[in-house]
Amino acid sequence: MTEQILTKTISIAIQGGGTYGAFGWGVLDRLLQEDELVIDALSGSSAGAINAVVVADGYARGGGREGARKALDRFWRTLGSAATLSPLQRTPLDRMAPTFTMEFSPFYHLLEMMGALMGPVREGPLTLNPLRNFLASMIDFDRVRDCEELQVFIAATNVRTGTGKLFRREELDVQRLVASACLPTVFAAVEVEGEMYWDGSYVANPPLAPLMRHSTASDLVIIQNNPIARSDMPTNIADIANRSNEIAFNISFVREVSALQYLNGVPDESRGAGAAARNKHLHLISGNEFLQDHGISAKMNAEMPFLQMLHDQGVSTADRWLKEHGASLGVRSTLDPMPVFFSDAL
Repeated sequence: MTEQILTKTISIAIQGGGTYGAFGWGVLDRLLQEDELVIDALSGSSAGAINAVVVADGYARGGGREGARKALDRFWRTLGSAATLSPLQRTPLDRMAPTFTMEFSPFYHLLEMMGALMGPVREGPLTLNPLRNFLASMIDFDRVRDCEELQVFIAATNVRTGTGKLFRREELDVQRLVASACLPTVFAAVEVEGEMYWDGSYVANPPLAPLMRHSTASDLVIIQNNPIARSDMPTNIADIANRSNEIAFNISFVREVSALQYLNGVPDESRGAGAAARNKHLHLISGNEFLQDHGISAKMNAEMPFLQMLHDQGVSTADRWLKEHGASLGVRSTLDPMPVFFSDAL
């Protein structure tokens, strides 16, 4: 008699954070190895959106969880290989630092200066987003749209209205994914159906509401790879701009988590018409403890040794979380509000 595996259905929301998204790769890699975990929906912004879409690409047409793991591995390793040809490289001074900082890289500072000088212009020959060609070559969007096993929601920010825009799996293409990952201090705004968009992390990092409303899972797992706290103060214009974005991205996260925790304590009959219809257990797998020490400029570092280290940290963090909190899935929330709301507690 074969042993029956009791499955637990979860949805996963993945934060953005530049190449810190490799931590999310590691967490997803570990969660996809758990046979008793069934993923029914994913959401993300920026790098989190990319991870979610890559999972759907690998999962589609019978690829399943192993297909998703292979797709993630291929994507991040190809990115690491491509980084060897990028002008954005660490200098000898950067390599002397104990972390993977790019603080002394002239191209890192040039990117920020160009963004400040050009502003939110439309894409043109001189402002073409290099991420587009890479994503188009690495992701089969026909497969993504065909992935009926998973719901996928990615967020972008409408520049004109200042409101969020959710793109669903059924409409995803490279343009919409680039819009979700469009950091305005680096790239020109991205046009989708006549509207201009910036990074989705400004309004939802990651989007939680669509998973509350549309996922049938009893548990929502949030992957946090955008540090709330930082070990050091930013000391140059580029780092200040990036830290400002980091804080802005966390405001949207803290606000949405706060709203969901409040709603989960309110009886159904007392909620507004637009509120989630049922409680969900909230969980957080966070990389803040070690990501805060890598320096803000490291978010632009795509060297494979750095990506591999982040992946391995993601795997070990998820493994530890499963051992400590896996039994709570389907039973209770494990999200500790202290690290989310009060960085001094970290």
